[in-house]
Amino acid sequence: MLRQIERFIRAQDLIPPGSTVLCAVSGGADSVAMLHILYRLRNRLNFTLAAAHYDHGLRGEESRRDARFVAQFVELCCGRQRLPDGRVLPAVPLFSGSGDVAGQARLRGTGVEETARDMRYAFLQEAAGKAGAELIATAHTANDNAETVLFHLARGSGLRGLGGIPPRRENIIRPLLTVTRRQVEDYLFCQALPHMEDSSNQNDAYSRNRIRHQVLPVLEEISPGFADRLADTAALLRADEACLTDLAQALADRAVPQDGGLSVEAEPIASAPDPIASRALRLLLGRLWGGDRNCSAAHLDALLRLCRSEDPSGELHLPHSTSARRRYDQLLLVPRLGPIPLAAGPLPLPGSLNCGPWLIACHAEAYCGQPQGPWDFWLERQSVSQLEIRPRRTGDRLTPPGRLGKTVKKWMIEEKLPRFQRNVLPIFCCGDRIAAVAGLGPDRAFAARERQSAWHIVISSVE
Repeated sequence: MLRQIERFIRAQDLIPPGSTVLCAVSGGADSVAMLHILYRLRNRLNFTLAAAHYDHGLRGEESRRDARFVAQFVELCCGRQRLPDGRVLPAVPLFSGSGDVAGQARLRGTGVEETARDMRYAFLQEAAGKAGAELIATAHTANDNAETVLFHLARGSGLRGLGGIPPRRENIIRPLLTVTRRQVEDYLFCQALPHMEDSSNQNDAYSRNRIRHQVLPVLEEISPGFADRLADTAALLRADEACLTDLAQALADRAVPQDGGLSVEAEPIASAPDPIASRALRLLLGRLWGGDRNCSAAHLDALLRLCRSEDPSGELHLPHSTSARRRYDQLLLVPRLGPIPLAAGPLPLPGSLNCGPWLIACHAEAYCGQPQGPWDFWLERQSVSQLEIRPRRTGDRLTPPGRLGKTVKKWMIEEKLPRFQRNVLPIFCCGDRIAAVAGLGPDRAFAARERQSAWHIVISSVE
């Protein structure tokens, strides 16, 4: 198994020599095996290793037990390592964090699983910055990949969903993607390594658990090795998807900025085959929105019909406050955002404020070390007695925690915030200093420290 994972890492170039990898460790079997394997491979593959654990606060004492276990495991099993040539590799550092996922889910109006994932990945990105890690490793296995493909298949999906979990997406890597859960269990047994069991994994109220406990075993019984073969099939589908996306990208690259949005000739998209045309439209929306947000097949179909329509002034409304319009031979994608007040206005502390397209909520609470996010952050209460809201101005600067200071404009470009959003994102000022920027997060001079009294600010879009 160790050689199998090493070959996979080399074949996919998951960990370039000289990299630093942050290993996400829950305490479960998969993540414990991954940490131990990467610990053994770090010299052969020439990379530096760190570990991170996030406590979601959902399982009470069991969650705290897992956090203690991970800390002990890292200390006892991932310490300083003396090599045969006399060199000594350092102990693996551990970065720990926690958050009130249930409370955040209620505040945001989102599901617990979705909120937990968002908060966990926000913490991992923050911990990676502290560790100087370019890569974050998660312990998805071939079984996880099979469960994901079946889950998407059951709900209805195109190639993107049926392609399952990719070995790498941006700075997230999955070194265990070709090994099965049985192999992981055998590895832990042979190495005499302990791990924790998450009781929620046994709850078949979750769809994925039912697939894991009821569907996959039947498919494995009918066709032994099903998970491995499904992973191979998913890889082929990902290659097909990448090819179609490259063809679609050539169409999307024809778009030019116009009226705060994007303009592109409708005919080349209209005449393209449906699989390429719909992908081109998805890429255009992703460029406009600053990321690949959810857009249903129904919306893409309607947008494609607009491209193929003979109506020279047709229009339709899309998610995320976006309008699509025909201007004769052009397709125009533009935001429907109301302006925020140009004059500075106070933010109630505590309280909430409707600010153009945004709802800003603020309440007092103790800061417990949660990840500081771009739309959800904590400011030190003692140093922030009042906050003013205003739009961006030329020369505004922000210094996020753990990063260098730059102009707000440069940060917005680097973080790929959509152009149309940049002038309608609220700037939070304390006196004549910028305390935070919506979409970017707090300035380090005002960011709350653990166990401090803080203002918790949440920004959401009004739709």
